[in-house]
Amino acid sequence: MAGQEEIIVGLDIGTTKICAVVGEVSGNDINIIGIGTHPSIGLRKGVVVNIDSTVQSIKKSVEDAELMAGVEISSVYAGIAGGHITGFNSRGIIAIKGAEVTQQDVDRVIDAARAVAIPMDREVIHVLPQEFIVDDHDGILDPVGMAAVRLEAKIHIVTGAVTSAHNIVKCANRAGLDVCDIVLESLASGEAVMAEEEKELGAALLDLGGGTSDLAIFSNKNIKHTFVLALGGNNLTNDIAIGLRAPLAEAENIKKIFGTCLTRNISPDETIEVPGLGGRKPRRLSRQILGEILEPRMEEIFELIQREIYRAGMENIMTSGIVLTGGSALLDGVTDIAESVFNLPARLGRPQGIGGLVDVVNNPMYATGVGLVLFGAQHQPDNKFRIRDTNIFHRVMARMKKWFKDIV
Repeated sequence: MAGQEEIIVGLDIGTTKICAVVGEVSGNDINIIGIGTHPSIGLRKGVVVNIDSTVQSIKKSVEDAELMAGVEISSVYAGIAGGHITGFNSRGIIAIKGAEVTQQDVDRVIDAARAVAIPMDREVIHVLPQEFIVDDHDGILDPVGMAAVRLEAKIHIVTGAVTSAHNIVKCANRAGLDVCDIVLESLASGEAVMAEEEKELGAALLDLGGGTSDLAIFSNKNIKHTFVLALGGNNLTNDIAIGLRAPLAEAENIKKIFGTCLTRNISPDETIEVPGLGGRKPRRLSRQILGEILEPRMEEIFELIQREIYRAGMENIMTSGIVLTGGSALLDGVTDIAESVFNLPARLGRPQGIGGLVDVVNNPMYATGVGLVLFGAQHQPDNKFRIRDTNIFHRVMARMKKWFKDIV
C-alpha cells in the first residue's frame, strides 16, 4: 500500500471486543482514519482460549478498519493483558571506560539491569528505563555526553507467559498480519489518555476492561509499577446474571443501560424489566437491587488494586490522582467509587492528542487501540521486530553479534 511507513495499526485483543485502530502519521500529527470492532469470543481474562474464534474476530475487525480507512493492513501493534503479566523493578551499575557517557554505555547498563533470572516459561515484554544515576546524581533521564566514572540505571521489567504472548502472535499471523511489537495494554492506554503533567507529578492509570483491570503508576514521566488484576466488567455481568436470574446477554444489556454503582442515587420507585430464563415470563424488579449488586463488586475491585498499590509502596507518589479508562469505566458512578476507595481525585480518561476521527474514538473503550497507534508512532522503526520468526537461539545470536561489533 502507498505510504505504508506512515500507516500504523493498533490491535486491541480484549476479552469482550477486538478493536483495530488505523492511524496515519504525518510529521508530528497522528490522525485516526479507520476503526473496526468485533465481539471477542475466544478469550477469557485477557488470555486466548480458542485460536480459531480469535482469528475470525481479528479478521472481521481488521476488515472493517480497512474498509473505513481505505488501506490494506499488513502489520499491527498488538496489546497484551491477563493475570499472567507481572512487573518488577531492577537496577544495574557499570564503570565508564571513556571520559563521558556514550549510547553504548547506556545500552550496557540497561543490559546489566535486565540480567535477572527469569523462568523459562516467561518472556520479557518491556524493559522500561526509569532513571539514570551518574556518580550519585540521580533523576537523570538522558546521561549521554555527561562526564562520569560510574553509571547506574533503574528499570522496570514487564514479563508475561511465553505461551500467552505467542498465542496472541499466532492468532494475528493466522489472520494474515505481522506483529511489529506486543505492548502492555495499560502502557498503551497511558499514552492515549494521560497528560504529561500527570505523568510528571505522579498518577495512576486504571484500565477497566472486560476480563482484567490493568494498573500502571507513572511518576517523573516514567512508569514505576504495573499490575494486572484478573477481574473486570465480565465479573459484574456474571453477578447480575446470578443475582437477577437473567441470561448473560441480557445481563450485559441491563448493565449497560440501567447499571449504576451508586445505590444512594437510585429512586425507590425505579424498576427494570428482567427477561426470564428458559421461556419464563419477564419480571419487574427494583433498580436498587442492581445497584446493590454492582456497588460492592466495584468496591472490591478497587480495594484489591489499592492493596497492590500499598504492597508496592506507591501510595505516596500518585499526587495527581487516578485516571480511569476502558469500557467498564463508563458505568455510572465508577469515578465516585474510585474517589471514595482511593481517597484521591479520579477522572474518566478519553483518547487525546490525535486528529481525524476524534468523535468516533472519543470513548474510554478505545483508549488501548488509540494508545497502541501512539506507541507505534513513537517506537518505530528502530525496535520493530517480528515475533513469529524469533526464538531464544536467534535472540542469543543477535546479542552476540552486537557484542562482537561493539568490541571490534
